Amino acid sequence: MFDTGTTTFMILSTSLVMLMTPGLAFFYGGLAGKRNILGIMMQTFVSLGITTILWIAVGYSLSFSGGEGGIIGNLDWSFLRGIPFNQAYSGADGKYPEYIFIAYQMMFAIITPALITGAFVNRVTFKAYLIFLVAWQLLVYYPFVHMVWGGGLLATWGVLDFAGGIVVHATAGFAALASVFYVGKRRGKQSPPNSIPLVAIGTGLLWFGWYGFNAGSELKVDAITTTAFLNTDIAASFASITWLIIEWVKEGKPKFVGLLTGAVAGLATITPAAGYVPVWAAVLIGIASAIICFAAVGLKNRWGWDDALDVWGVHGMGGLTGTILLGVFASSAINGQSGLLEGNTSFFIKETVAVLGAAAYAFVFTYVMLIVINFVTRVKVTEQEEIEGLDASLHGERAYDEGSL
Repeated sequence: MFDTGTTTFMILSTSLVMLMTPGLAFFYGGLAGKRNILGIMMQTFVSLGITTILWIAVGYSLSFSGGEGGIIGNLDWSFLRGIPFNQAYSGADGKYPEYIFIAYQMMFAIITPALITGAFVNRVTFKAYLIFLVAWQLLVYYPFVHMVWGGGLLATWGVLDFAGGIVVHATAGFAALASVFYVGKRRGKQSPPNSIPLVAIGTGLLWFGWYGFNAGSELKVDAITTTAFLNTDIAASFASITWLIIEWVKEGKPKFVGLLTGAVAGLATITPAAGYVPVWAAVLIGIASAIICFAAVGLKNRWGWDDALDVWGVHGMGGLTGTILLGVFASSAINGQSGLLEGNTSFFIKETVAVLGAAAYAFVFTYVMLIVINFVTRVKVTEQEEIEGLDASLHGERAYDEGSL
């Protein structure tokens, strides 16, 4: 009944996207100060458990059942009721079970709110974060999944997002900026990365997992799948080297963290466009991502926004840039959708308006959400907890034996 090759491909893609969450934990954990390594890694890893429970209970249903042309779905498929284990996923011509699609989309839901955590490292209590993790998905992530990928409002308008420029990176990045404005600056803002090798391991896992993130988003195996795969690597490579060169010229030395950050910026930026643009456009998108995201990080520093791990600059601006450039470079020869360069001004405007609207909604709603959560439980850590570090003050653990350092 099912195609073995396609089924195996989707299982592999799902596994690759799952691997990105531990990769993100290593990436953020290496960038954090040594007193907050476990705190930031735990915020990432806990999403594997909490989000899975939430996704099975209501997330998949709210995202993909009912609500055609609307903002959110319904609860017809809550707890996966009415979906037999051997039911074929209709969106892939019945080539694999729907359970694999459910799992694949769940991995996206897991990593998206975890992206936000890098912005407010060592400033948010764990209890408040858990409430935020649930509320943000219910009120921000699921609606945009439904509107873009679940047959909702934006889909009916003709808005496209291959693997999450709007749904994942723009919403998470601008939510991160809102959280920075709410929690304020760190007291130890100049805390250097505790382990650049750990950042490198995290980047490697993210880059590797991103092939499943982007190529898997075709949801089948064809020429678009391989195009998305190749475009992903090309954009990341050109972005990493462009960032390296910019920083080298600006600061006089080639920085390893800059190379790694540039790669992640390129990966985030190509995400919405990976299956819609030709290879030459992926080159330009990679270069543009490094220039724009580097400038955004510099702007953030100049204006004093304490986005600790540059979530807004890399993911927010990357998702925004990639979605707009999708509107520019989309090629009808690749996936049937023409962009601005082929004379389709309407599609370019739709992509631009959609991503700007998503960014604005995520920013405003996140800020309001944190205000409301603070009425339930304290959002910001105390001065003493921040000075001691969240690893010890909130979790009673330390990443390293201080005596051996």
